[in-house]
Amino acid sequence: MAERSTAAVDVADNSGDEPLTAKADQSTADGVAQKRERDTESEEAQGSGGTERPGKASPPELHSGHKLARRYRLEECVTRLDGFSSWRAVDEKLRRAVGVHLLPADHSRARSVLAAARSSALLGDPRFVQVLDAVEENDLVYVVHEWLPDATELTTRLAAGPLEVHDAYQMVSQVSQAMAAAHREGLAHLRLTPGAVLRTSSGQWRIRGLAVNAALRGISSDTPQRTDTEAIGALLYAALTQRWPYDTDAYGLSGLPKGVGLIAPDQVRAGVHRGLSELTMRALANDGATASRHETPCTTPEELVKAINEMPRIRPPEPAFTAPPEYQRTSYQQGTYGRQAPRPGATQPIPAPPSPLQSRTGKALKWAVSALLIAALGLGSWQLADALMDQGKSEDTNQTQPTDGNDKSSDKAKPVEPITIKGAQEYVASGEAQAAGDVGLTYDGDSTTFWRTKKYNEGPKLAPYKPGVGIVYDLGSAQEISAASIGLRYPGDHTTIHLYSTDSLSPSTSVEGMTEIGTVTTSGTTAKVTATKSMKTRYVLLWITDVPSAPADGYSSAGYKQAITDVKFTG
Repeated sequence: MAERSTAAVDVADNSGDEPLTAKADQSTADGVAQKRERDTESEEAQGSGGTERPGKASPPELHSGHKLARRYRLEECVTRLDGFSSWRAVDEKLRRAVGVHLLPADHSRARSVLAAARSSALLGDPRFVQVLDAVEENDLVYVVHEWLPDATELTTRLAAGPLEVHDAYQMVSQVSQAMAAAHREGLAHLRLTPGAVLRTSSGQWRIRGLAVNAALRGISSDTPQRTDTEAIGALLYAALTQRWPYDTDAYGLSGLPKGVGLIAPDQVRAGVHRGLSELTMRALANDGATASRHETPCTTPEELVKAINEMPRIRPPEPAFTAPPEYQRTSYQQGTYGRQAPRPGATQPIPAPPSPLQSRTGKALKWAVSALLIAALGLGSWQLADALMDQGKSEDTNQTQPTDGNDKSSDKAKPVEPITIKGAQEYVASGEAQAAGDVGLTYDGDSTTFWRTKKYNEGPKLAPYKPGVGIVYDLGSAQEISAASIGLRYPGDHTTIHLYSTDSLSPSTSVEGMTEIGTVTTSGTTAKVTATKSMKTRYVLLWITDVPSAPADGYSSAGYKQAITDVKFTG
């Protein structure tokens, strides 16, 4: 019976209820060996998770080597939990690895598991792990599904770090399209976790456990489409940030800090793709609030597919070009390497006589010509220098207008050159940092990204709450700074910015001990600080002491605050 199934591991995944570690270690995807879950209770070891019916014989004790239908040989138990067990097995008839979910026929969820397996088998979509058989036999119910030895769970991939932006885009696109097709046939997953999403060696994303995982766990939902859509949003959030979008740790990922609430992925990690960050927030249960605008929430996989199609397509990264090694001439090419050896007795070719200039007379002639050329060049150079000196003297003699100190032509302005910022670090004079992880957004060339201060109840002057907030920039080497251009997010009365020369990214002195380069006060969204005197420095502190009153937005409520979008230094 052709059907798709959940991999043995995800079935046992308890992250939406209570941590898996409270019961057993978590194993991994189809065909990828892993930590096994072992339950210490004898009832679950027997697979009896429900109430036994009177008159029913207990199912046989299962072990490695046991055969089902004289065909499926159990090899290794990868999950034993909540009255059911999951195994890696071998189909001896077709000589291939398979996965098997087992539970007693009198288990309270046996009927629903069979119904879910048989329904999902009719979908016939290759984006789901296929269910191969669903049988009730000898007081047992078992579901046989594909085993994918070349697939890797999303959980395993995220252990190494967030996904590359194109991989995350492909994952959410393929998973959303697959779930939209399933819901059109009336099927829901309801247990769509990082352990249920697999990536094959060919780059295809596949889903395991359609309907079956939820049936095994006894999970249902009054809004299945919304449940699966929010789960897809959580998967994309984890792929972009390597964090779980709730305040509890799950699936090997750290949750968000408690009390912070749901914040956009591009506020959690620098460099996150803005379009994917907004898509994540539309899919999660947050009324569709996004980082930079307010879009309607996506409540079904079909709406999520439509939102993805409206995004600009994210192309794969260009393959890195590796230049071929430089051609190395070797001594082999100077000799007879690669040439055929002359046959014995064969007539040897007579070498051609040297050209006339290679003879003794020719060499003498070359030396004579070279000497004449050198002499001619020297004479010509001497005459040219003498003529230029005479011309300079005549110009000095004919000059009758004396120059005064107000001649503007002698004081030409030096060309303004941009200075490249090599690094930056937030400077915390007292209290806690503002947004230490976002300082790189102030010089990334993108005016839509920014570093922001916290919201203060009084202002514009930050004191006495804080003496000021700011960022130290590393220019790579000592540079002469003439001006700085600063982009601001919030206009209003008023923002005051100071520039100081300091000794390192982590200054050893307070602001009072630093040398000020310049200061500016503005009510707009741009500020230009001009140096009051010529100064060379490698490290520059941008120090904000006054911030304007700004309205509420997607980041904080109304109050006194400011954000820096772009910083550029010129010399």
